[in-house]
Amino acid sequence: MPKVLIVVNVDWFFISHRLCIAEKAVELGWQVLVAAEDTGRSNEIINKGITFINMSFSRSGTNFLQESKTLMLFYKLYKKVKPDIIHHVTLKPVIYGSVVSKLLKVKGTLNAISGLGYNFTSNRQGLVQKVMIRLMKYGFNQNNLSIIFQNQDDYQETLKLGIISKFNTINFIKGSGVNLYEFNYSKPFNNGKIEILLPTRMLWDKGVSELREATKILKDKYRGKVLFVLAGLADNDNKAGVPEDYLKDWEEKDYVKWIGYNKDMVNIYKQSDIVVLPSYREGIPKSLIEACAVGRPIVTTNAIGCKECVDEGKNGYKVPVKSILELAIAIEKLILSESDRLRMGNYSRNKAEKEFSQEMVINKHLNIYKELYEK
Repeated sequence: MPKVLIVVNVDWFFISHRLCIAEKAVELGWQVLVAAEDTGRSNEIINKGITFINMSFSRSGTNFLQESKTLMLFYKLYKKVKPDIIHHVTLKPVIYGSVVSKLLKVKGTLNAISGLGYNFTSNRQGLVQKVMIRLMKYGFNQNNLSIIFQNQDDYQETLKLGIISKFNTINFIKGSGVNLYEFNYSKPFNNGKIEILLPTRMLWDKGVSELREATKILKDKYRGKVLFVLAGLADNDNKAGVPEDYLKDWEEKDYVKWIGYNKDMVNIYKQSDIVVLPSYREGIPKSLIEACAVGRPIVTTNAIGCKECVDEGKNGYKVPVKSILELAIAIEKLILSESDRLRMGNYSRNKAEKEFSQEMVINKHLNIYKELYEK
């Protein structure tokens, strides 16, 4: 029985982004193990016939001593488990895991690069980024290593930085996909107010402060007519995390509401009329492909990853990164036209069916596993 180890930062991220792939692998006879931090949801993974290994490490730490211990943690895990294939998800597992898989001569390694992360936004060029690049160059330079990119921009960036090796196999998969049956098309409810949804972790790099300023611009004209809903947890362990106090201070009865994390995102999308994500950089944001599937118009930025989810004027609008006035204007366009919202929502659903099917994403991943195992 072939054995695949999937390494990811935290259990909830694995559940939302990769569980469907692991379930199908189990069904096809693979032994699947997942190493991640247990935040209280590991039973949801174990109940699917997957072995769960509690592995806790700092997602954004840069302390040399602590990071050396983290690297050793990866080494001990891989040596003990002896997987045939290792699937690294999120940037730190990709970097450290590739180094260790090379040292231990693991049969096959798959690196999923879903955006280059905090240290690659805002043109950060510090020591941390230089060390990350050096480690990636070393770890990627091995036989039978496959890479998944979600967009061409991240691929071109890693190519320019000299990270990709001639031994690597390159794949393009648009995000983690969406279950088109679960996230089915639904006409917006008529709740009396137009609901504008921000469905993401509350991070500065997601454009939270820009949206707050945009709500101030729109407030005098639309308070009582629209409701901004912030659906996502405050990620205190992330360097770019927005403090809870900031979100609570932003809240305003009948105008802005922060509901935190909600497990039932299907209904949260269905209650909305417009979905907004003013992010600085993404891989392919799961929130936007889910918004497409449910049939919602989108306002986002022309940032890497986000721009792939919107065809300008057809299923939404793209504005420049960190632009506040343009963001407010784009949101207002959709507030003012119900017919545009419905037309764009239909286009979003069609786009999801053509480009973001979860079934297609699962099959592509399993084909990569098979190719790595059979080499």
